[in-house]
Amino acid sequence: MSHTQLMPANDRVSIELGEDGVAQVRLIRADKMNALDPEMFAAIIEAGTILQRAKGVRVVVLSGEGRAFCAGLDTASFSRTPGEGEPTLPERTHGNTNRAQEAAMIWRKLQVPVIAALHGVCFGGGLQIASGADIRVAHPGTRMAIMELKWGLVPDMGGYALWRGLVRDDVLRELVYTNREFTGAEAQSLGLATFVDDDPLTRATAIATEIANRNPHAIRAAKRLHAAMQELDTDAILLEESVEQHAIMRSPNQMEAVMAGMQKRAPKFEDAD
Repeated sequence: MSHTQLMPANDRVSIELGEDGVAQVRLIRADKMNALDPEMFAAIIEAGTILQRAKGVRVVVLSGEGRAFCAGLDTASFSRTPGEGEPTLPERTHGNTNRAQEAAMIWRKLQVPVIAALHGVCFGGGLQIASGADIRVAHPGTRMAIMELKWGLVPDMGGYALWRGLVRDDVLRELVYTNREFTGAEAQSLGLATFVDDDPLTRATAIATEIANRNPHAIRAAKRLHAAMQELDTDAILLEESVEQHAIMRSPNQMEAVMAGMQKRAPKFEDAD
């Protein structure tokens, strides 16, 4: 299968889009365990922006090269002095987020599903980025932690917005207050991993491939409904379900899903705009 490179050459993030519509996004700062420095934040946001605009993207797999998914904030950043005129954290520079928050929230904002494959280390900001994915597949031995209190800080990269509905409130408080380390295997019971697998990237790609063979318009609508489920009241959710279904029913891709199912063949969908 041929692949298209979507990301301009850099030393932080790469994107390969396969013919099946699965985009492989990799953090490639392997020598630093994909730690987050200003250039990494910028590259992650750029990657998300490219994916929002790219044609033919149906699902995204997010992973890290080398020994870790992401070790969190590069400790060299602790001594960094903000540049003159650099926005403060409360300033909203990317819609409803600041730059660090956008690095995690952009995966939730993408119109298509995102599946994160976690291995090695997934600490602090790395865990918040992973939490932006729709689905997380973790190696059982992955070292994970909500690390910020170790450095006298609080989680501030969208974690509190993303962990709603994933982690029980008292469990989340304990993880935040103590910054204790846990494994990928434990993460599944805590709500921070969907699956545990010895080969998380292969498992994540298999899930992505399966999703890529569903009606892409329906998949995007389902992701919008999942967002609505977190934000809206019952009456509004019920209306949103009806609006989305009304737009999909009897559309070419929906009819193709029916015909492919009845004829027991692979569907041939038109990509969503």
